[in-house]
Amino acid sequence: MIQGFKDFITRGNVVELAVGIIIGAAFTTVVTGLMNGLLNPLIALIFGQPDISKAGFELPNTQGGMTLFPIGLFLQSILNFLIVAAALYFFVVMPINHLQERRKAGIEPEPEAPAEDVLVLQEIRDLLRAQSMR
Repeated sequence: MIQGFKDFITRGNVVELAVGIIIGAAFTTVVTGLMNGLLNPLIALIFGQPDISKAGFELPNTQGGMTLFPIGLFLQSILNFLIVAAALYFFVVMPINHLQERRKAGIEPEPEAPAEDVLVLQEIRDLLRAQSMR
């Protein structure tokens, strides 16, 4: 069971996933800065509030008072998601897709394969790593 866990952790996909999560978290701070520095002030100019999370409506409740339904919280979450998704699409996905299309068309050369000696050294490294994990 322990060996299976070690094999799982040392797979390349897990490491790439961890790097992706870290990059995503860092990218989220960039988008948050965009929201706080540019978009929220624009929303404040238009709606008179710092962001749309305060928006809502009140309905009478059974106790004779009013109940606030803060629909703005949901709208703010959707807006944040759409901004992050759009930024990822336009700054990460589109350039990678464009590069792949150029490679398929032969405009952009494929990255060169590592030299034979580099491949041998990588194989030796992987064997030594496998031995040290036992």
